[in-house]
Amino acid sequence: MTRDQNVDQQDAKSEFNCINRRQFLLYGAGAVSTLALGSIFGSSSSFAGQAQFAQYPRKRIVGLSELKTDQPIEFLYPNDDPTYSKCLIVNIGERAGGGVGPAQNIVAFSGICTHMGGLLNKVYKPEHKAIGPCPNHLTTFDITRHGMVIAGHAVESLPQIVLEVEGNSIYATAVAGLIFGGPTNPGMMFR
Repeated sequence: MTRDQNVDQQDAKSEFNCINRRQFLLYGAGAVSTLALGSIFGSSSSFAGQAQFAQYPRKRIVGLSELKTDQPIEFLYPNDDPTYSKCLIVNIGERAGGGVGPAQNIVAFSGICTHMGGLLNKVYKPEHKAIGPCPNHLTTFDITRHGMVIAGHAVESLPQIVLEVEGNSIYATAVAGLIFGGPTNPGMMFR
């Protein structure tokens, strides 16, 4: 090989500035680290914020003295249309997420399954503090933990009715979560 041919080969290599395996791994590790640190130390707005509720007119549901432990009472909220407003309120006898009352043990939830709209108003299980299984596809919700799914096909928690206590009365004021049957809760407004 002549000297001119050797120079031509070097020029050909320099035209295609490819990175080698070591450089590829180094650049790749740098990119992954940057993405990971960005998600950890991202903007403060990704961590700050308040829960959003579909707020509706305040409605008296029941008196504190009317609730018996582990005996749910059915009601309609946010309006009187039974198609998507069936709910239940229950004193579960132990502290619960989002609970109200002196012991924070009174909670209310939508009575419509988030998977395919099965009716849950008759399937409260006091021994497990759960609503379900849904008669359609067996989804069960833990009502001590904001209605999270504990079994079944649903991927969304059961919408929790936001309650307030005033004197001896319990009022529903908002819905935390999407009521089954539409892309947004009807008349949805944010606090």
